[in-house]
Amino acid sequence: MLLLAFDTATPAVTAALHDGRDVLAESTEVDARRHGELLMPAVDRVLREADVKLDAVTGIVVGVGPGPYTGLRVGLVTAAALGDALGVPVHGICTLDGIAYAAGLDEPFTVATDARRKEVYWARYDSARSRATDPAVDRPADIAELVAGLPSVGAGAELYPEVFTQLRPGFPVHQSAAALAALAAVKLAEGEAFLPPLPLYLRRPDAQVPAGYKAVLPK
Repeated sequence: MLLLAFDTATPAVTAALHDGRDVLAESTEVDARRHGELLMPAVDRVLREADVKLDAVTGIVVGVGPGPYTGLRVGLVTAAALGDALGVPVHGICTLDGIAYAAGLDEPFTVATDARRKEVYWARYDSARSRATDPAVDRPADIAELVAGLPSVGAGAELYPEVFTQLRPGFPVHQSAAALAALAAVKLAEGEAFLPPLPLYLRRPDAQVPAGYKAVLPK
């Protein structure tokens, strides 16, 4: 088994290689505006560091969000293209699940990432491997009672400490492809199902067709 994992649903452009037991290489760069520029160089770096050719990869693992439209689609389109070119399966995993797995907690907690527009993408977990709620996007003040008293992980929680009052210093802030790949390896070993490699947007994209736009039709 040789899994190539990456995720572009958060400001972290992260890629990793995993052989089913250990992480062989990882590259992470935090830049919310350059996902398209940074992803393939990150993939190239981990392949070189692990001294592995791309055609040796047996599976692609990709974070499906939730995340902003532009960044998220970079990873998903890349995963689809590589999976098709290599003839290997593409396994989707919720981005929040990868962050939760990296946290490694065995108690109830919350993961939250920055959704912009003064909102967060979030979910509650019973443990690092057990999500208790569907991923959602909300204003922090609207979920204050739901997350009260729970340990909190992620960049979204750090942005709103008045709501996520039980921040855990030293725990993951952004996604780690190494954790995503390790989670995928466990799921494969245990025969668990994956999500389809389709975007989990949770809301409409920021870009909209201008009001009053008129289509030009051929005569």
